[in-house]
Amino acid sequence: MSADEFGIRPGEEMASLPATFDAGLHFIGRLRTPWRSRSECPKNGLQTDALCTVEVDAAYAPGLRAITGCTHLILLYWMDRATRGLVVQQPRHADGPRGTFSLRSPARPNPIALSVVELLGREGDVLQVRGLDCIDGTPLLDIKPYYATTDSRPDAQVDRAGASS
Repeated sequence: MSADEFGIRPGEEMASLPATFDAGLHFIGRLRTPWRSRSECPKNGLQTDALCTVEVDAAYAPGLRAITGCTHLILLYWMDRATRGLVVQQPRHADGPRGTFSLRSPARPNPIALSVVELLGREGDVLQVRGLDCIDGTPLLDIKPYYATTDSRPDAQVDRAGASS
């Protein structure tokens, strides 16, 4: 998404990003969803029952071995059209500005997103999943098994009022 589609709201702040990168990444596939624009996407994967697909590039397909033994996966993906560099944002749902690192917005210095998805099936290099919240064609960074015994934190809380510190 371009900065124009996201829009920089009053009270938001941008960081000056370095001229060079600290690390390199390889996209391992693409995510296929019904949504073509940011405005069509659900706010999170729990707000939709849409069937989505994970297309894994052939070079990485051997990494899918035994994946159907998982009921849920963590997908890490690159929000390639998001505004980069926002460090303070004005969410529509908040009374005032918030630091980017207290939000799940795709607009951030490194637009890495994650979703916990339900794995519904596999056909070759393609996974059928439910629980994505991104634009069709979003690049995939990684797939990890979701372990309820180690990944779930039932006592975790977020102050919805948004503390200023």
